[in-house]
Amino acid sequence: MKICCIGAGYVGGPTMAMIAKQCPDIPVHVVDLNQERIDAWNSDSLPIYEPGLDEVVREARGRNLKFSTDVDAAITEADIIFMAVNTPTKTFGVGAGRAANLEFVEKCARRIAEVAEGHKIVVEKSTLPVRTAEAIKRILGAGASGATFDVLSNPEFLAEGTAIDDLLDPDRVLIGGESTEAIEALVNVYARWVPREQILTTNLWSSELSKLTANAFLAQRVSSINAISALCEATEADVDEVARAIGMDSRIGPKFLKASVGFGGSCFQKDILNLVYLCEHFGLREVAAYWEQVVIMNDYQKRRFAEGICRTMFSTVSDKKIAVWGFAFKKDTNDTRESAAIYVCRDLLRERARLAIYDPQVPEAKIRADLIASMSNLAGEISDLDRSLVEKNVTIVGDGYEAAKDAHAIAVLTEWDEFKTLDYKKIYGTMKAPAFVFDGRNVVDRKRLTEIGFEVFGIGKSGV
Repeated sequence: MKICCIGAGYVGGPTMAMIAKQCPDIPVHVVDLNQERIDAWNSDSLPIYEPGLDEVVREARGRNLKFSTDVDAAITEADIIFMAVNTPTKTFGVGAGRAANLEFVEKCARRIAEVAEGHKIVVEKSTLPVRTAEAIKRILGAGASGATFDVLSNPEFLAEGTAIDDLLDPDRVLIGGESTEAIEALVNVYARWVPREQILTTNLWSSELSKLTANAFLAQRVSSINAISALCEATEADVDEVARAIGMDSRIGPKFLKASVGFGGSCFQKDILNLVYLCEHFGLREVAAYWEQVVIMNDYQKRRFAEGICRTMFSTVSDKKIAVWGFAFKKDTNDTRESAAIYVCRDLLRERARLAIYDPQVPEAKIRADLIASMSNLAGEISDLDRSLVEKNVTIVGDGYEAAKDAHAIAVLTEWDEFKTLDYKKIYGTMKAPAFVFDGRNVVDRKRLTEIGFEVFGIGKSGV
């Protein structure tokens, strides 16, 4: 058996590396049209930061794991073809802002149809709307090569920052399809290290919908506790105490009840908006409105945090230096997609703040590109004023100490562990007074920082 994966991003790269590690006798070929990305996968500086990923790649690369841009050869040689291409939210046309853009999925399917020979098992790994497999099957069936295909859905349930552990010991592996033989072929790959009872098989449509539903439910919990955090601040309750109290109810459980400045990442918002669009398409307006509120609450939380900074700092941050600690959407990743930090920084810049941004994994070019994109319209156009703000009012620095020097405030926007262990007495001595800390992740020791002299404000916490 040979496996190929089209798409060397956050899903395709780590997943295929793990399959290659656990199945050393199966050749695994990961292909992508982005030469720079492939070069990075073949180097000592991988394009993705994920704890444990380097070791997995080093073990398998050069043995049975290969990265290249030779898409046609990989398709021709493979028995199982994973499609792990990007499915971003549309920014144009019908469904703009909600529907998934399936352009890359269709192009991928057409390429497979053109060059495949014999029989292939095609696996949807990208997050796709329900019934997308039907379109893929039609495209594959229209190919002139004479090849035959089975289409399976095998959605990923990885959490960035813990992806390697999630791959090694998953809660479940979900495989949906119509062909028993094709399903069993993929089951046999995962069963090399995943217990059979944790490999679930369903029909295609249940598998596709399960991915969207799982992310919607998780995001719903985050928005729910964030909604309560606003009430906690108004009533002097403590959101962490509330979360602990309700989390001890076995019907609720403690996971995803951590209040924050808002969720981000490549999946939650995109998948919920996709779900909203699907519900509207099928005339389920009330269902669509219910799920859209999860995104509305998340946007409110980010906006509320930025507004709280301005209000607390005497109703103006103009020409004030604010240290921004963290830009990735969560710790232990360099992924910034839909990061709350992007939108908090955007709003502060539009209030004319000066930002000194530090993140241990996100490079300067990515930070600036994200801020430019956040200030642009759907057509990618940005005003001269907004571009000037990103160019002149943003400095990227090398550590938290440098960011805080001469700053009026610190905004903690990613929960990197290092922010818990910094020398806050030293930091306090370098800042302007009064020195504010706005903890968007509730990671700092409020009591200790208050004793030092900081004015500390956290999510769902009463004032100093």
